[in-house]
Amino acid sequence: MAINRTPVLKRCRSLDLDPTFLGYDKKSNRTRNSKKMSEYGLQLREKQKAKFIYGVLEKPFRNYYEKADRMKGMTGDNLMIMLETRLDNVVFRMGITRTRREARQVVDHKHILVNGKCINIPSYLIKAGDVITLSEKAKGLQRYKDVIEVTGGRLIPEWLDVNQEAFEGKIKNLPTREMIDVPVNEMLIVELYSK
Repeated sequence: MAINRTPVLKRCRSLDLDPTFLGYDKKSNRTRNSKKMSEYGLQLREKQKAKFIYGVLEKPFRNYYEKADRMKGMTGDNLMIMLETRLDNVVFRMGITRTRREARQVVDHKHILVNGKCINIPSYLIKAGDVITLSEKAKGLQRYKDVIEVTGGRLIPEWLDVNQEAFEGKIKNLPTREMIDVPVNEMLIVELYSK
């Protein structure tokens, strides 16, 4: 399994990205020398930013793009909605974990139930009406209670209905592009792939 081991703050600095979108509170004190970028460079940086935020490697990202291209509607919007409804991202949005990487690990370790079934695939796409809960074994762990205290103030998206005390969340409806607060210009990604 391929893993991106690049230090998070270094990568955020190179992509001109705020680490809070990944769940990190730290800030980097260093500044980046900003050079004038070509059109291709801007498009590539937006793609790398989206891949880094959601923790997706190149081949699966390309597959998401091709699937989004075949769907009805705007390709860029479809792509962002698919990335946002990945199981690991939904677990992060619910506030069960501090970071998206931690959310991926929690899903891998079979601590998450979707509609009562154990799902350990981080890329599993959630549908409207799905109920996501923490497994009974995991609910007893002190770790999750500590995380809820830390993430209690985090803003929960309007498309999610979350009960943090019960470690449970329900998908009210699929998000629209306006509901996704990730700083990615998806139109540049579409331009890059449609060349």
